[in-house]
Amino acid sequence: MIEINVAKQEDKRASLEALRVTEMPYRVKIAKGRRRSIEQNSYLWGVVYDTILQHGLRDQGWTREDLHEYFLGEYHGWQTIEGFGKKRIKPVERSSGKNKMEFVDYIAFIQQKAAELGVVIPEPE
Repeated sequence: MIEINVAKQEDKRASLEALRVTEMPYRVKIAKGRRRSIEQNSYLWGVVYDTILQHGLRDQGWTREDLHEYFLGEYHGWQTIEGFGKKRIKPVERSSGKNKMEFVDYIAFIQQKAAELGVVIPEPE
């Protein structure tokens, strides 16, 4: 199965080309995109997490990826998985499937948690 996300005019041309070269029969499904925006994602990874890291966590060995896992687990809850004779916890849900409004709520949650620790995260521009 080929899934094509069309966000720009060039993507539309590429998707038409993909249809042209795909062997028939095929089924086309068109749905309005509702996933989080590139700007939202950039804000999370470039502003939110970096601001939190600047308040001492980087010195303790934390990375953006560590923060991402932590906040996903705190927001969605944790599950315990087992393998190779070990147990570990991981977030119940990832952020990749969030739509724009769900992503706004997730970022607001992180901002609130950071504020409780005295870290003020700048609002997006």
